[in-house]
Amino acid sequence: MSPTLGADLLSVVARINRLANQRVRMPVPFAQARLLSTIEDRGEARISDLAALDHCSQPTMTTQVRRLEDAGLVTRTADPHDARAVLIRITPEGVTALRQARADRGAAIDPYLERLSDADRECLTEAVDVLRRLIADASTPRTKTR
Repeated sequence: MSPTLGADLLSVVARINRLANQRVRMPVPFAQARLLSTIEDRGEARISDLAALDHCSQPTMTTQVRRLEDAGLVTRTADPHDARAVLIRITPEGVTALRQARADRGAAIDPYLERLSDADRECLTEAVDVLRRLIADASTPRTKTR
């Protein structure tokens, strides 16, 4: 494996994201769409966990969550394990907004994908499958063996 594969992959994905973001008007700002995606992936999360995942302060995350809540895209519910904490969940409206943001961003990339050969598009389709497996593997808790 190339020692730069991970860095190269992240660089290319970041550039594709920028390309999509520059060419589309999103129903929600990119940062909010990213946060909605995180909440959707986790199912529910505490604000402190979201702040840690996003590498920001808890007050900053509270502001972001409040914006999403005001827009009806997330809800707060009591954490059954800690009465002082709340859990943030995505609403059906949030799921719809996130799907629309993803579709709009994908549509911004489609013209470039259409320029590729059939073989290159097939290669990218296979690469997406590989990346999904990588994410699934990275998301699976590891148990320690002795």
